[in-house]
This record gives sequence, C-alpha cells and structure tokens, in this order.
Amino acid sequence: MPALNISNIQNKSFGFLPPNFNKKKFSISYAIPRDKILKQIYNAGKQQCLSNDKWPAVGIINAWMISAETATFMKCGGLGMVGSELPENFNSVFGKDKHEITIVTPLYTGFTGKKKATFDKNLYVGAEGNSLNLKKLISYNVPFMGRQNRLLNNKVTVYEGKLNGVRYLFLDNERFFAINPAPENPSAQDGCYIFNANHIDEVERFAFLSKAVYQLLEYVEFNKPKQISMPNILIANDWHSGALSGLTKYFTAAKVYAGRMNSDEAAIIQNIPIIHIAHHLGYQGWDYHNTARILNSLYEDLATLVLKNARAVKNSNPRTSNTLIVSDTYNQASCNIHLADRIVAVSKNYMEEVSKEKSFGYDFRDVLKIRKNYRNFYGIVNGYEKKLISPNAKKIETVNNFFDSTKFKIYDENSLDVKLHNKKECIKLLSKLATDEKYREDTIPLIETYLFEDISSLAEKADKIPFICMTSRLVEQKGYDVAINAILKLIFKYKDSPQEFPIFVLGGAGNKDLYADLMALKDNAKQICREFAKRIFVFRGYKDQFAYAVQLAADFYMMPSYFEPCGLTQMEAMAKGSLPIATSTGGLVDTIEDGIDGFRTEVFFAGGERIYGSNLKAQSLKNNLNAYSETLEKALRCYYTMPRAMHIMQKNAMEKDFSWSIPNGSVYKYYKLFKTGSL
Repeated sequence: MPALNISNIQNKSFGFLPPNFNKKKFSISYAIPRDKILKQIYNAGKQQCLSNDKWPAVGIINAWMISAETATFMKCGGLGMVGSELPENFNSVFGKDKHEITIVTPLYTGFTGKKKATFDKNLYVGAEGNSLNLKKLISYNVPFMGRQNRLLNNKVTVYEGKLNGVRYLFLDNERFFAINPAPENPSAQDGCYIFNANHIDEVERFAFLSKAVYQLLEYVEFNKPKQISMPNILIANDWHSGALSGLTKYFTAAKVYAGRMNSDEAAIIQNIPIIHIAHHLGYQGWDYHNTARILNSLYEDLATLVLKNARAVKNSNPRTSNTLIVSDTYNQASCNIHLADRIVAVSKNYMEEVSKEKSFGYDFRDVLKIRKNYRNFYGIVNGYEKKLISPNAKKIETVNNFFDSTKFKIYDENSLDVKLHNKKECIKLLSKLATDEKYREDTIPLIETYLFEDISSLAEKADKIPFICMTSRLVEQKGYDVAINAILKLIFKYKDSPQEFPIFVLGGAGNKDLYADLMALKDNAKQICREFAKRIFVFRGYKDQFAYAVQLAADFYMMPSYFEPCGLTQMEAMAKGSLPIATSTGGLVDTIEDGIDGFRTEVFFAGGERIYGSNLKAQSLKNNLNAYSETLEKALRCYYTMPRAMHIMQKNAMEKDFSWSIPNGSVYKYYKLFKTGSL
C-alpha cells in the first residue's frame, strides 16, 4: 500500500486533512519526531496502554460523567441507566464527604415521533417525561465543520439543574442536539440516535459532544467562572464521548507545538484522568464517508499534525496502528480505548471475552489484552436499583391504572403464591387485547400485535402452564432466531406430550425483519399444532407498562443472547421471580447462578469457537441452538416435575440484590478506582 504523503497535504507543520484522504488505500509512515512535544503525541498510546501507575492524587472527588443517554431524560438502553444511576448512587453514598459526580449531557429538544423533549422558559421536559427547571450558566463557542467543510463557531449554552441528588450540566446546541428526524432517517433510528432535520447523524453528533466538553474544559480553566469548577476525573460513558482523550492529550500538545497554548495550561487538561466505560464493543461510532471532516472538526488545522503522530501501541492487528482511525475509517471508540487512563467493561466476564476473542473485542481485542495484562483494564458489573425493578405498590398501581381492567398484586420472595394470581391476570389481559380492538388501540397504540388470540380459558389451569416471555429489543444481539428455533423444536416435541405447552410472549422495539420472523413463528406453529399457536403472542414496539405486566406473570425469561456485556433485563426478571433462561456470555455469567437462581447453557459458541464450557460438552452440542434448546427443556422439566425446587430458585432470584450501593457494591468499586486508579 502506498504511504500517505503528509507533506503534500499540510502547510509546514499544520493543515486540514483533505476531504478524500482516506478514500484510497494508504498507510501512515511513522517517523520518530525529534521535538519533545510531538513525542508526547507519538508515545501517548504506548504509555497509556503499558502503564498502571500514572494516577494523580485525588482528594475530594469532583467527577464529570459524560453521557449521551440518561435514564431520567433520554434513555435508549442500559447505557442510559448507568448514566443516571451511577452518579445518583455514588452521590448518595459519598456525598456526605463532599465527593460528587456531575452529569454532563446534551439538552435534546424535538419530537422523533416516539420520544419528545421540550425546553420553554427554563422548564426542560426530557424524552422520559421528567421535568426540571434549569438555570443558564455560560455560553461559549465550539469550532466544528459545517456542511461546506468550513470550520464554524457553534454556540453552546450550559444550563444547570439538580435532580435525585445529582447536578446536571446540559449542553444546548440546536443544530447537533435537536431530535426532529430528517425525512430520510432510518426507521430503526430513534431518540438521540436520530438522523435529524439538520442532517446530523449520531457519529457527528457525539463527536461534537466530545469537542463541546473539551472546549468547556478550556473555558473553565482559562476564564474561571464561579458557577463551574474544573473536574479532577472525567468518566466517558461509552463510545459517544470516545474522542475525549484524544482532545485532552493530543490536541492540547498540538496547540502547545503551534504556540496557541502554554505547556502549563496544557498539562492541567492533559492530566485529568479519563475512565472509559465500555458497554458493547460492537458499537464504536465509525464513519468512513465523513472521516476527514470529523477529524478536522475535532483537531482543526492541526488534524494532519496529530494524525501522522498518533501511533498506537504495537499489536498484531495492522488495522489499529493509529489511535484515531481503524484502517481508513474514523472510529470514535478507538481514541479512548487507546488513550483513556483506565478502561472499565460492564462485567468481569465481558472483560475476559473482549480481551481474548476477536468476535467480542473486534479490532480492539489485542489492545484490550495488552491493557488487561498491564492492569489498566477492569470489569465492574453494572448495578441496578432493586427498589425500582422489584414488584412494588406504586409501579403495580400504575400498571393497573394504565390498563384499567387488570388487578395485578404486589408480592415478594415470601409471597410467591401471588405470582400465580398475576399470571391469571396477564392471561386475561392478553385475551382482552386479542378480542377488543378498540381497547388494544386505546391502551397500546404504538405496539403492533400479530394475531393475538383469546386464551382466557387457560386461566383456570394457569398453575400447570409455564409462562415464558422475551421482551428485549428486536435486535440480532438478543438471539431471537435462537429463541424461534428452540420454540419450534419444542412444538414438535410437545405434540405428543401430556405436559401443557407454555405460553410465550415475544417482542420489543426494533428490527422489522426480526418481527417478520416472529410472525412466521406464529404461522408455522399453526401448521404444526393450532392449539399451541394460540399460546404464542408476538408484537413489535415497547410500552413499559406492558413489559412490566408480562414480567409480573412470567415464570421464565428467555435470554439466548449472542453477546450481553452486562445485561440488565435478567436483573429485572429475577427481581420479579422470573427465572432467566440464558446463554453463558458476558454479564449473564456474572449475574446468573445456573440451577440456583436461573438457567444458563453449559456451553457457548462465538465465531464458530467454543467460548464457554467444557470441550466434551461442546463436541456434543455443536452450536448455540442445541445448547439453548437443552437449557430450555431443563427449565421446563424443573417447572413440571420439581415445583419445590422451582419455588426455591424463584425465591433465590428475588432475594438477589444488584443495587449499586449494597456493601461492596459497584459504587464502592468505582470509588476505589477514582481514588487509586486500580481495584
């Protein structure tokens, strides 16, 4: 491959990258720079990956958590739960000693068709319905490329609010953070991932978020506003703020080299430790088409200078020799994975997977293996507030009021008999949704249902019929294809069985093709056994009250995931006494004890290789479908033949507590990491 000739595209030491520089095959020829400032850039990747002792003395913790999602104002997944709950619980536990995490997040406004956020006269109503009065603090400019590839100053206004013991700094810029969709927005894109009417996509949006945070750090350091103080830790909540460490470590050094910042000023920003929380390595924020424009937006006319010196730690993957791009494509996660001071995976087992298996770690497997060996890469299981997910009076009252016709009851691990009552209520609810079209349209108008059928007669023998649900997002990750084929195998097996065939409720928001596969399951079931098909309910869309009602009733929750970095759904299900039936991957291994509080496959395969379990068992089962089908049948045998064991397992599941702030819980691990840089 021809080398990228930097000298042709820069003016002396500086220059924007040409728009099409990555459109041809190229490699970067690295020459060890003589200048000590450029050596900082050249050696940063190696130093960050091969060291665990560079951690500043942290007294009173004043951390900023940079999060594109928060459960309180814009939630699209588990990332948003962490974005809110980690700061809330950390502040609750350690706030008495003045330690604090502040959330820095976009001020989203607009209406996607599903999510709506408004800001009027200082009252902000987020996309999750929570409202907050905000106070304007400061405004500053963020240089970023416009549509004509010219660097423009984009005004960002910082607003402050406080909720649930957490201070929020909202960054307001209508061009980037509006969520009104463009006509060509992909149907699967929603919330903060919308392609908006200003033609800003998710990668550009969150590159701007990183740049806006960096410019805010500069503003605070240089102007010393009374309302905001410099943080002593930055927490990057996944790839969305993945460009941050490149800006603090590279851009500052390049500015010193260019005479635009003095070394003392740069050192203050460079030395703020960055902790990158890696949720799922499959989502990295890559953009081939806009690679040059985004790099020019981040590093301005120093982009060429930075790129040619941004050498990564030596590893066996030639695609990751540069920290800013993977092969020839801008990759937002890449910078933090190479340059953050610490990486945290959202479970211990996921940390092991991504540092061992290319099918989990992707292009970063080798880098993460190096970081794990040098002990600057850790795994901390996400917490999940039990009081919010276990059956409680307020939530159940909300569900009953929402559906109007239901009478779900509260229960705990000592009153599991009530769960049978709730199963009967859910059977009645499903039957009413099947038979009363107006009721269905009035209560769950945004949920598509496919041939729901009346099964009200089954309520009388509900104790003999397993109730199984899977209400995850309709994405390939969740293994809906495995679930579908396992159910089909079950239908054939149960045709001549005396046991009652289970009730299945399957669906969620997401992929239309996967919904079509679920509809095909219903159709195929009809061809095999009409009575069994009546017990299969498939849908597309999401409504919290519906998902909650189904889990109140479910005996089991299906999780045949292909990967699950942490997983929160199994925690939600267990808190309601719904035993997870899961594959042995990621956080499912850390949170589910097979045969104690749920069921896990004995083996797990990825990329055609055995990842988990014994080689002998792997040779017997051969693939995930066989492994999962075996586990599903094991769970059902427990239900049919060992009711006492089933009861004990449900009790164990409900007693389990994944809350952030339990003794030795996740907030204590983060506290230690913040203070010492290690666990």
